Amino acid sequence: MEQLLGSQCNDIDIALSNIMGVAFAEHLAAFAQAKGVRAGTISKIAVNPDQSKHLETATFKIFGLDIDLVNLRSEEYSETSRIPTEVLFGTPLEDARRRDITINSMFYNVHNHMVEDFTSKGLDDLHEGVIRTPLPPKETFRDDPLRVLRCIRFASRFGFELVADIKQAAQDSEIQNALVTKVARERIGDEISKMMKGIVYSSFFENDFDYTHAGQDPLHSIRLIHELALYPSIFSALPPEVSSTLSSAPSGSERAVSAAAILNTLLLPEQPSFPKVHHRLLAALQTDPSCRPRLYLATALIPYLGVTYRDKKKWLCPAVEVVTREALKLGKQNHYLDGIPLLFTAAELLGSFVTHHLTLPPAKERKTIGLILRDKSVHNTNAGAHWTASLLFSLVVQLSRLCESTKDLIESNAAASIITSYNSFVEKIEALDLTDAVEEKPILDGREIVLALGAKKHGAWVGETLAKVVEWQLEHPQGTRDDCLLWLEHERSSWNLCFDDDSSGPASKRARTK
Repeated sequence: MEQLLGSQCNDIDIALSNIMGVAFAEHLAAFAQAKGVRAGTISKIAVNPDQSKHLETATFKIFGLDIDLVNLRSEEYSETSRIPTEVLFGTPLEDARRRDITINSMFYNVHNHMVEDFTSKGLDDLHEGVIRTPLPPKETFRDDPLRVLRCIRFASRFGFELVADIKQAAQDSEIQNALVTKVARERIGDEISKMMKGIVYSSFFENDFDYTHAGQDPLHSIRLIHELALYPSIFSALPPEVSSTLSSAPSGSERAVSAAAILNTLLLPEQPSFPKVHHRLLAALQTDPSCRPRLYLATALIPYLGVTYRDKKKWLCPAVEVVTREALKLGKQNHYLDGIPLLFTAAELLGSFVTHHLTLPPAKERKTIGLILRDKSVHNTNAGAHWTASLLFSLVVQLSRLCESTKDLIESNAAASIITSYNSFVEKIEALDLTDAVEEKPILDGREIVLALGAKKHGAWVGETLAKVVEWQLEHPQGTRDDCLLWLEHERSSWNLCFDDDSSGPASKRARTK
């Protein structure tokens, strides 16, 4: 399919007619080695019928390509189970009919260099932009319920249309329940992660968007998940001990669609006639390739905004964190697990601050704004959080509370006012020369502070003093190290600092606080 579309492909699936994948991989690796070509380590993905994995697969890398090797298959079933009782070597037609969609069921014959379309539908569907299953959809989805998500992903990737019977089968309660009970959450999370990646360019036309797809379209994926009523099966499949502690049920999946549509609109190269977001709000997307998929997945999870759960220590924690970890089994790749909860926290923190920053006294502006930008939930590059992306997501959250569609966004004066306030906030950050202040380290380190104050030991007070040093730096952007030392001595003499001065055992006395 990739070759027919003229797309580059970095992974190749090879179907074998009379040998298992691992055995063929071993022969191929030995042949490559004899020719002086290095092949990667051969891995075997074992059969796991309970998780809809019916074929043993061999994987390895050669010439920089990921190779999957699997035998052509034919399956036999009992009358009471959809797990095959026997998986046999099959013909190309039998194998093609067991594939997920027709455009994925075509073969490239390495002997005659011809494309072989055994279902007689793949080429036509590829030409017409249609996603169809080789067998009736319900039968295909029973075989492996994850194929519902694969249909959505390929439809979003190529801008293709799902046929009506796929939509009907995807909404069947039996299939949706099987997606929860039969498919490993890691496989679901992997499909969702793939949906979130990519760039979409769009054009504006009569209060709606006519999409010209260029790669994956996360918004289209989120829309289809909502349209097919799949949100609970994907994002709400939590262990009972977790779901029972949720502070409230998530809001409807239409909120996810609204937020994703707003984000998509704000990212358009050519926006409709409403205030364009400040270019600096898009800075992180240009430098961090993980930022875009993280923002789109965060919009998909917006129904959990404000929802908490109790962890094993009975602490209240953001539900979005446990949904990412348990329902999707996503870790820190693309900073999903550590970055998305920070986006949610920052959205609430920044939302109220941005609209009220104009009331700050001029003498307090730089310190107050600088401190909120340095907040670990707003800017924490170790977790993929950059203050510009945090501000952008906060803007999306504020707009999604106001607008239910892109049409609302374009026509709403209130929405335009919110965008203008965020742009003004960024302009204030620039005017105060705070764009890079989030990365500045304290002008003094802990050792220098201890020596300057004549203290005999380190303690928690050192961290507290370092925080005060940062505040001084924000208030005195032209200040030098010597200036800071003079200020520190003044604070000490004025009893504004509290520190341990006894190096033997617990502190026996502390300086009085003013």
